[in-house]
Amino acid sequence: MKRLTLAAFTSSLIFSTTSFGSFANEAPATSSFSQISSSSAFSLAHEAVKQCEAKGYNVTATVVGVSGNVIAQLRSDNAGTHTLDSSRQKAFTAMSMKQPTANLMKLIAEKPIMQPLQTMDDNLLFLAGGMPITINNAVVGAIGVGGAPGGHLDVECADAAIKAVL
Repeated sequence: MKRLTLAAFTSSLIFSTTSFGSFANEAPATSSFSQISSSSAFSLAHEAVKQCEAKGYNVTATVVGVSGNVIAQLRSDNAGTHTLDSSRQKAFTAMSMKQPTANLMKLIAEKPIMQPLQTMDDNLLFLAGGMPITINNAVVGAIGVGGAPGGHLDVECADAAIKAVL
């Protein structure tokens, strides 16, 4: 019985190695993607802060690339320290989920079964103010704004910046 089990195990190991090997050889060795440039990211962050300051809001704007890492971040002189993290998390969430964070906030409010989404990663923040950045039908990054007296106002500043810069 031990020989039969060992033979079956060896056969399955050889088969799975052969199968995986042929699959691995068919897959490309690299992948390519488009990401927002640092120049555009800095322009977006600057424009979002400018839009909010014009309305009297002291905010931070953060732009992340496709990996969710910060490319640009700008904080108004009088913006709260917490806005550095909240704007980054909003941008990360919008990039990761590829949709506005206001939509996600509404989703978990309307469907409590979806609430665990907000705790699956410490970088996620389901508050309005994060927007994916799409160029040529591809999500190339995201912007997050935090610090206005309401997420809907953060969204207005982010949206205005996207329209002005891109």
